[in-house]
Amino acid sequence: MSEAPSAAPLNSPIYSMTGFSRIRGRVTETISWILALKAVNHRFLDLHMRMPSGSDSLEMQLRRLLKSEILRGHVEVTLTIERGSQQQVEMDHGLVASYVAAFRTAAAEHSLREAPSLQMILQLPGVFRSSQGGNGTGSAEVRAAEMEQIEASVLTAMPEALAALRAMRSQEGAALAAELNAIIDRIAVLLDRLTSLHGAMQSTHFERTSARIAALLGGAADRERLLQEAAILAERSDVTEEIARLRAHIDHFRQMLSAGGELGKKLDFLLQEMNREANTLLSKTAGIAGAGTQVTEIGLGLKAEIEKAREQVQNLE
Repeated sequence: MSEAPSAAPLNSPIYSMTGFSRIRGRVTETISWILALKAVNHRFLDLHMRMPSGSDSLEMQLRRLLKSEILRGHVEVTLTIERGSQQQVEMDHGLVASYVAAFRTAAAEHSLREAPSLQMILQLPGVFRSSQGGNGTGSAEVRAAEMEQIEASVLTAMPEALAALRAMRSQEGAALAAELNAIIDRIAVLLDRLTSLHGAMQSTHFERTSARIAALLGGAADRERLLQEAAILAERSDVTEEIARLRAHIDHFRQMLSAGGELGKKLDFLLQEMNREANTLLSKTAGIAGAGTQVTEIGLGLKAEIEKAREQVQNLE
């Protein structure tokens, strides 16, 4: 019986496609920003950017940085700009005067005595406007200058955001690798059980097949010929090759986990091959009495563990 090996140290990190990071920066006393990176599973690299208007240059640079860091996954990038409470609110005196004059004109035309209330005037559109206190430049120019500052600030802090995202993805990847190693160990134990039953199953199957052929032929057949036919039928239920290939796949799986790196698609393909061997094993042992029933149960257990591994592998980069 093989013993479950202890997990070897990874040559390269294993990354999950799931991760999150969030950093904050300040450009001026009144302008700050928040950058959030959220990564989830996806077959390919899919970048979804939620950026403020006027940040096309920053978006392109962020895309390049993310593509150099992440191989697969759906990544949402959200940049939020916040303005501080030091903004000033000003009243548009000219607009207020226009509203009052229009109200009085309408009242005179219709012979009404109502006078506009201050509360009514202050609720009209455009009466208040925000101001940064400024240098006389137009608002569009101020926004462009601000965006240049924001872009420089975000790009300076981007390595920190990527490092935080990488750390979470690495932590999740290590947990997935540990779970996959545990599953592979359980598969190895099932194969050990299968190997211990295989010889007895083949012997029993050969004897029962010989007896059935002899009964059908009524003793008319040559004994040597009868034994040859029984051996051929028994060989069709032999799962020695399937066991050997499954063990080879297990060794390969462990080697890949130990090496680390980009594993998601490779391990998924290897698990598909293991599932095919398990299916073949079940088809060969179907209907065999005695130990064959236990072999079938083991085969079903193998398929269940392989499916668990495939579910976990879907999360790996």
